[in-house]
Amino acid sequence: MPHKLRKHRRMRGSRTQGYGRIGQHRDAGSKGHRKVGKHKHLWSQVCNEKIPYFGKHGFHSPQALHSKEKTLNLKQLDALSQTIDTTNINLTDLGYTKLLGTGKITKALTITVASCSKSAAEKMKAAGGKLITETEEAEATETTA
Repeated sequence: MPHKLRKHRRMRGSRTQGYGRIGQHRDAGSKGHRKVGKHKHLWSQVCNEKIPYFGKHGFHSPQALHSKEKTLNLKQLDALSQTIDTTNINLTDLGYTKLLGTGKITKALTITVASCSKSAAEKMKAAGGKLITETEEAEATETTA
C-alpha cells in the first residue's frame, strides 16, 4: 500500500539517499566497461575484437570537399522549361554551373551554361536545341571584337 513515508520520500534532501559514500547505487553508468577503459583495463577487448576504435580512418579527397559545382539534369531542365514560356534559358543566371545528360528533353531550347556533359550536348542537338557554353560565348565575343 502506498504511503507517504516510503524510503525515497524519507531520504529526500540527504546527499546519498542512504546508500553510503560517493557513487554507490548508481545505475549502469557506474560500471567500468561503459565507454571507459579502452586504453586501460579493456585493452584486450580492443585487440581481440579488432575494432578500429582509435585514430582516424578513411580518406577524403580535398578536391571533393571544395567542389562548388551546382548541376542540373535534362529532366529537371525539361520540367523547368514547361513552367517558363521562353525558349531561351540562361542557367548561369539561375545559379547552375553544369548541365548533365540524365533524362530526355522534349522542346528545342537555347541554353546558356558554364559547362555541360557530352551526353547533354548530344541530346540537346538531337532535340533541335542549341547549347551555348562559356567557352563558345568567349570565342564569339573575340571574333566580333
